[in-house]
Amino acid sequence: MHQKTAKLTTLLIMVVVGLLVLPAYSQEQDIWPDDEFIAWDDETLEDDLGFSDVSGFLSVDAGLRLQDDSATPTRKTLRDLRLHLETEYLLSESSFVFKGDVWIDGVREQTRAQLRELAWQGSLSSLGEWGSSWDAKLGQQVLTWGTGDYVFLNDLFPKDYQSFFAGRADAYLKAPSLAAKFSGYFDTFNIDLVLMPEFEPDISITGDSFSFYSPLLEQNIAPELRVKVYNRPDDGEVAIRLHRSLGSYEVALFGYRGYTKQPLAMDDNGDPRYARLNVYGASVSAPVGRGLGNIEYAYYDSREDVTGEDPMVPNTHSRTLIGYQQELSMNVTGAVQWYAEWQHDYSALVANSPFPEYEQEKVRHWVTTRVTWLGMQQRWQTNAFVFYSPTDSDGYAKFSVSYSPTDTWQLAVGGNMFWGEESHTFFSQFKDATNAYASYRYYF
Repeated sequence: MHQKTAKLTTLLIMVVVGLLVLPAYSQEQDIWPDDEFIAWDDETLEDDLGFSDVSGFLSVDAGLRLQDDSATPTRKTLRDLRLHLETEYLLSESSFVFKGDVWIDGVREQTRAQLRELAWQGSLSSLGEWGSSWDAKLGQQVLTWGTGDYVFLNDLFPKDYQSFFAGRADAYLKAPSLAAKFSGYFDTFNIDLVLMPEFEPDISITGDSFSFYSPLLEQNIAPELRVKVYNRPDDGEVAIRLHRSLGSYEVALFGYRGYTKQPLAMDDNGDPRYARLNVYGASVSAPVGRGLGNIEYAYYDSREDVTGEDPMVPNTHSRTLIGYQQELSMNVTGAVQWYAEWQHDYSALVANSPFPEYEQEKVRHWVTTRVTWLGMQQRWQTNAFVFYSPTDSDGYAKFSVSYSPTDTWQLAVGGNMFWGEESHTFFSQFKDATNAYASYRYYF
């Protein structure tokens, strides 16, 4: 309850700050350039201010595990009746945005809600000449950056992997954060600075819907895994990105200071916790042949175990991604990625690990492929995405087909399939979670 109160208080403070920096609107202010073709009078401008129309959707989603899992009591993986609403309150040079969901979760058998956006966004030009180069977004919001497709290196904003594996829409893979985002635009580079006053972890697999492998018990378990309050960080996170275009190249530098997004560390009692983490990285994307290529690197600096000898804290490691995508034929797009993750101080990790036989390889590889086909004037969309790890000998396939004959409704079906040779590797541990799902969505 204390954390919810603190988060609400911080959100209210951000909204108040947004109100304080609202650019003052004057009837004499020249909103449009003199040579603008369309002349807007004051009455037209006033008509555009205030609340925009409320839009959203109502959806019904259902998923079913395709085989039994002895660790979980039900084969249901998804049962949602969801209402999504969004609107915007327009001011003269800024706005408040709102996006929220409320749904009945038939797997957990409870009513749930999520505030995805409640933020003020606009220019800081009212603060003086220096502010004219800056925009801000303050409040609850969904954040993302980086070049990976379903693979995240320098994107340390929270993800919802329970939604991802259950078959909810891709938008729900990105979880919201309470943050202040400042974007500056300059001749030499652009900058994005994100300040998160409260640490926001990933929504990882906890046993609510899917079981996971326990090295201690040597089998899958499905406990209600919760990180205790005293093992959750009580401070915030900072992320920064410097980026610019160099001809046809898009280059970026990244930095992050915070904690591991999943509770991969343990305290003296063996309870899960989050460990301090700094991340430094870079990316480049550019046209290559008939398509688009990208390279991204990230260095995960484990601040609590610089030598790699503490088995209770994740090791420092590096991540590299190389990707390429292009149109294969009309309405068909293909993409491939190669991802590598290598552990630093690997010999120290194995020597001190209580379960050395379960530690991942020093260098773990993933290869991914995606094929997207749009048909029937883009009313029909087919997506197939496959992860495969040659080092772990496991994989994961995610596929979906959606049909939208009109703008008011959509029907989708899909599935998530896991496989592997060893029960303890990342994808293989979810073999019994292979599932199929269907979704109907009505837009308004």
